[in-house]
Amino acid sequence: MIEPVAFGRNPDSARTNAFMRDASGVSPEELQASALREFRTLVERLENEGVEVLAFRDSVDSPSPDAIFPNNWVSFHEDGRTILYPMEPPNRRPERRREILEWLSVEKGFRLKEVIDLSPHELEGRFLEGTGSMVFDRPGRTVYASVSPRTTPSLLREYGERFDLRLVSFHAHDAEGVPIYHTNVSLALGSGVAVLCGEAVRDHSERRALVESLETGGREVVEITMEQLYAFAGNMLALENARGESLLVMSERAFSSLQPAQLRDLERHARLVRSPIPTIEEFGGGSVRCMLAEVFLPRI
Repeated sequence: MIEPVAFGRNPDSARTNAFMRDASGVSPEELQASALREFRTLVERLENEGVEVLAFRDSVDSPSPDAIFPNNWVSFHEDGRTILYPMEPPNRRPERRREILEWLSVEKGFRLKEVIDLSPHELEGRFLEGTGSMVFDRPGRTVYASVSPRTTPSLLREYGERFDLRLVSFHAHDAEGVPIYHTNVSLALGSGVAVLCGEAVRDHSERRALVESLETGGREVVEITMEQLYAFAGNMLALENARGESLLVMSERAFSSLQPAQLRDLERHARLVRSPIPTIEEFGGGSVRCMLAEVFLPRI
């Protein structure tokens, strides 16, 4: 997780993220102070649930308003590989900081076998924003991805071929017909469960293929509505704590949007953990899942 030092509404991100609210009338100091409180509350709740949190502070010299969302620029894998990703908003690109990788290796004892840098694709106007663009079914070696200005189909195909992953791509749109900027807004995977806004996938054949793949992979599909999608109910993350317990982490807003039957369905698979992050959601246009970059690297 990356602790913010200059959180705010990012105009570069706002071009393709329709979930961000106008920040006029709110001072930068207020935004940063609120986001920092929400960040620290989430860290505390995760740690209280037995989750090891590795928090690194954003750069004071070149801060990013979106640094709080590290899952877009990096992913860490069980075989020791770390992958850096090409991002569409130009002012987010400095978020890729090698010193964070060094800190994980030297200070935290993780083994970085290889760092693969895909960021040069930005020069070609091709983007693939980490686990925002791609939702990984790691045991099933499958990647789910919705096409958007931040997820370039040709680069997605090359990624699947390079890392020997099965791809399930589709098109997801919001209520206004605008492509949803990241896959992890409309789809989340847990152990034995998938949270999906099928309403966002307007092509019936794509929706059918998507649901079939999720169910074939052994997951109960819990459908959410477009209204719940706007509450970031699709932006949750499955974690396992130090005791081996399954957790589903989400925002307070997402939790409150869910109906009792949906909550019961989810609770069959994991304990639900929630934290209030209204400032981050409203002005950053992302939620809890976006704030977490899971570290699957082996320990030295």
